Amino acid sequence: MANNKPKVIKDYSKLDKQLQQQIKLIYAEGFADNLIHFFNKTGQKITVLPFETEDKYYMLRMTENEAVALVDEDDDYDDDGFLKDEIKQNYEDKYADLDHVADQIED
Repeated sequence: MANNKPKVIKDYSKLDKQLQQQIKLIYAEGFADNLIHFFNKTGQKITVLPFETEDKYYMLRMTENEAVALVDEDDDYDDDGFLKDEIKQNYEDKYADLDHVADQIED
């Protein structure tokens, strides 16, 4: 992560569809195993999914249960929690020219 990028804490559901698709492509095997935890200045534990673009570092607020539910309820993922092959290929074709996506895609 580049320290000079602004950090944006946001709910996944409030992102535009294109950013959500890029995140799905990068986290094709689901979100829950990629969550990070930290404590805010008042000592409250915060759980986020990190996502970096060329100009911002997103920290997407979600609990582990929410991360699992998001994937379970999303038709882009199969019953095992993996991004469907045809969806993955579609998103790769759509976003492969974006450096932040190409650099982060899980093989």
